[in-house]
Amino acid sequence: MAISIAGGVRPGKVIEIERRLYKQLIVGKHKANAMPYELSVELEQSANKLDIERQALKVRLEKQAKEKNVFLEVSAQLTHTVNHAIEHQLAHPQMVLEASGISESQILLLDLLLHSDLNINRLRPIIESISWLSRDLINLINSPASGHRRPKHTDVQVTDIKLVLNYIGIENLRLLIPYFCLRHWLPSGNANLLWITRKLRRYSMVSAIAAQTLAELHNEAPSLAYSCALMYQFSTSIILSQSGHMFDNTWGTWLREASHSGEKQVYDAIMATDFPAQAVLDQVIQHSHRLNWQLLTLLKFEDSPITLVLKELDHDYHFTELSADAAIVAKASCYAKVLLLEEQQQIDPQEKRIMFDYYQFSDQELIRLKGQNFRKLDLL
Repeated sequence: MAISIAGGVRPGKVIEIERRLYKQLIVGKHKANAMPYELSVELEQSANKLDIERQALKVRLEKQAKEKNVFLEVSAQLTHTVNHAIEHQLAHPQMVLEASGISESQILLLDLLLHSDLNINRLRPIIESISWLSRDLINLINSPASGHRRPKHTDVQVTDIKLVLNYIGIENLRLLIPYFCLRHWLPSGNANLLWITRKLRRYSMVSAIAAQTLAELHNEAPSLAYSCALMYQFSTSIILSQSGHMFDNTWGTWLREASHSGEKQVYDAIMATDFPAQAVLDQVIQHSHRLNWQLLTLLKFEDSPITLVLKELDHDYHFTELSADAAIVAKASCYAKVLLLEEQQQIDPQEKRIMFDYYQFSDQELIRLKGQNFRKLDLL
């Protein structure tokens, strides 16, 4: 007789599948397509060129035993130096927060968006104080692809943030602002992390849309579920961004020193060294869920509904012990993992059943989720 695993102690197989998804996101080599509202043609060209150059260098180094030994030694030293710096920072949440540049106003904005009686005039001064967010919203409303209620058949650019917010509307802001925040926290302008960033952004969006869908189905708060699903990748985004920054700084410094000293073998070895994705994956698995709520607590949002849900998810309760909001986020995350692993043919039907069994998906939930468009936000 089959024994159900539904909702109890999380089985090792479920943990293995969930980590498999993160490995696919951070270590996997497949290249993801751009998400909506992303313009990075030049960065994509740089990333492709860097991949090709590194691959060519590795092939040449592998053919020459002496140079291969230099590569292995130098690459190991560089990777160790970066990993040590990452580990030191992650051991001190306050250092992580200070390096991230995340402000109280950004989190306050996410918290305010959860209020049912929200007035757009309450949001405006906060949005105006966040220059990159104002710019993102203005660019969106002026985009040729924008379907918002701006004057038709006109080339006039809307630059007044009050008009922009009125055109977009409160309900669309509840979707766009959390998404733009996550996008801003992810690494940007970094050719080493372009593919990782795109994959993580896609996973986050699938999770968020799934959470919103499940919340609406069960008459729970869709804004909270949506924001929490995005914020579930909050510290993962920060870990990636700061790891990328540390790697680039160290890599660049070592390259300049090797170039100045004329040591071509060492220079080529540094050039061929990849971003230490596996080591960063290990740090994400070890730290990310705890940092999600610790960073929000350091910003004085310990009582925020978002913080409470993220803290609950970190404590790794049995699924059946989770609150309704946390259970929806956990389910949405599960569905996103399965969907993305299926796309890469990294999960079999039996494993899929195990995941859906543990997280207690109903037929109605699966039918509703299957009908969703996970490629873009469903703006009003």
